[in-house]
Amino acid sequence: MALSPTVRRRRLAAELRQIRESRGLSGDRVAEALAWSPSKISRIESGRTTPKPADVDRLLGYYGIGGPERARLASLAHDARQKGWWDEYAGDLPAEFIDAIGLESEASEILEWQPYVVPGLLQTEDYARHIMLGYQRVVPITPQAVERRVQVRMRRQEVLTRPEPARLTVVADESVLLRKVGGDPVMRAQLRRLAELADLPNVELRILPLSADRTVAPGDSFVVLNYGALNGEALLPDVVIAENLPKSELYFESDDEGYLYRRVFDSQYEKSLGPGESRDLIERIARSAWA
Repeated sequence: MALSPTVRRRRLAAELRQIRESRGLSGDRVAEALAWSPSKISRIESGRTTPKPADVDRLLGYYGIGGPERARLASLAHDARQKGWWDEYAGDLPAEFIDAIGLESEASEILEWQPYVVPGLLQTEDYARHIMLGYQRVVPITPQAVERRVQVRMRRQEVLTRPEPARLTVVADESVLLRKVGGDPVMRAQLRRLAELADLPNVELRILPLSADRTVAPGDSFVVLNYGALNGEALLPDVVIAENLPKSELYFESDDEGYLYRRVFDSQYEKSLGPGESRDLIERIARSAWA
């Protein structure tokens, strides 16, 4: 699996906080011992900043960490300072979206509720381009920037086909299949693509039919990212990414937020069609609505 510096930073922050707490030390006491400001400890342990390897080495020395454990954490600190492929697009995308891609790239499980458009990880290039062109009418961006954003969307999809792919579970509203984006040929190709991707062993695609009970408001689209522990590293809380103009992406990293959004997702999941029925519906609409 390709390592994400964004997630490496969060893992390192969780590890260092866990070690400090296991020693019964306060952040203020550690800061005083190392002649640092308490805010520096806070920024490192919250993942808001990427610590220098030398600073991590000082922390580990103060905590009495040595041997293989120290080597593992030093490697984690090194990984956290590398750049991901998405950094080359930093000038074309909002900072929040760049962070979101980094968080998505190392997720082991992705849950997505989408009531408006085909999820980005399942879009064809033509469908994605027309989505970006629609965005261009609201937020002025150059044609070159549109193409760069389409490139990013296509590269993001590698999380589904890498050697250790993420498991993706999507619940999409039936209206997504009926809402025209780019014309009949674009929609027909997009729905065929959905049917193909639904065959991947790590993808579960479910459609919430228009006839489903809407007692519970489905709300806006969102994604829940889950991370498994790697090589004994600390478990991380779920990350929730919610689309929101004009910033494009907002994300939350607390257990409470993750639990809330998982409950909403489960509600939509339970009312949706099974994978086989969903595929049949997709193929039926592709023939009837976009023939």
